[in-house]
Amino acid sequence: MNCSATVARAIADHFRRDVHPDALANYPNVDGVIALTHGLGCGIDMQGEGLQILRRTLSGYAVHPNFHSVLFVGLGCETNQISGVLESSGLKDGEKLKSFTIQNSGGTRKTIERGIALVKEMLADANRVQREPVPASHLIVGLQCGGSDGYSGISANPALGAAVDKLVAYGGTAILSETPEVYGAEHLLTRRAVSREVGEKLLARIKWWEEYCARNGAAMDNNPSAGNKVSGLTTILEKSLGAVAKGGRRILSRSTSTRIDAKGFVLMDSPGYDPMSATGQVASGANLICFTTGRGSAYGCAPSVAQARDQPRLVGTAGRGHGHQLRRRDRRQRDDRSARRADFPHDARLRVGRAVEERNARIRTERVRAIAGLGAVT
Repeated sequence: MNCSATVARAIADHFRRDVHPDALANYPNVDGVIALTHGLGCGIDMQGEGLQILRRTLSGYAVHPNFHSVLFVGLGCETNQISGVLESSGLKDGEKLKSFTIQNSGGTRKTIERGIALVKEMLADANRVQREPVPASHLIVGLQCGGSDGYSGISANPALGAAVDKLVAYGGTAILSETPEVYGAEHLLTRRAVSREVGEKLLARIKWWEEYCARNGAAMDNNPSAGNKVSGLTTILEKSLGAVAKGGRRILSRSTSTRIDAKGFVLMDSPGYDPMSATGQVASGANLICFTTGRGSAYGCAPSVAQARDQPRLVGTAGRGHGHQLRRRDRRQRDDRSARRADFPHDARLRVGRAVEERNARIRTERVRAIAGLGAVT
């Protein structure tokens, strides 16, 4: 929680190679020790959704494959008790997961000393882990875009989408998020849904965000930032078309707000805010973040791959052999896809598409009339 953030950072700082070069000298296979802090944990409803999301996020990081071991440090009297986090996710203290509190350790200094000692106990086992090649099917990639401009949707984003198609073809997983930035382009996803249930679940989340904005006196079209607008993205509809392009053209196999347990192209519900959305993707299992940008973005979530829309090397084509292999695999999978999509019939997808297009046209008309000083369309 927030009260233990300073202590957690102090423990991690002891193992920084630029501060204490000798701390990890005997552990060359250990990349480092990091502190993951947050400002929540108290002043929150003990039975509310906020606490549930926080606990899911923390437990998602606790079992993440990019970490060998995890140390939980709490204050001791917070609402978000460590025991509650572990119990809610079926975790318990062991060789790779340890926990304690400041209040039970006798204060800040003793907590830092205890934390350093516990990390040292974990290092030897972590150092025995050897890197080895694994299939692409082990990759779970979180898709992000930020600082987008008028060219992002026709350059970096579709280039990433092409890479996603290849990843999925080889058994990997790609996570599209930031649900408010799907608004206006959701029909492009529902028509690719593997089932009616998946398509309707996405539409239900869109409706939730519409109602959320209405409760707070806002509108979904408030999403584009000042930088987006200066760079040519004037409405959420234009922004969403580019954002959805990151997802390629594969079947949407799952729509979820919890840990990813499905292969292929999936959508994870999240706010349209990069740091929060990427945090959720990692907690859901993403072991790599691909971040496209037009104007530039300083956000980092290791390991990340950043892609700028004005770098020609990002836009390329696969070798002939790979392309032909993918096309053959597409043909083999076509019949199976058609069968899986049968319960979300074509006419239903068309109705959704028409409804979205009509709503988009209405929003565009209202925006033009507002700029011209005319009244709202009734």
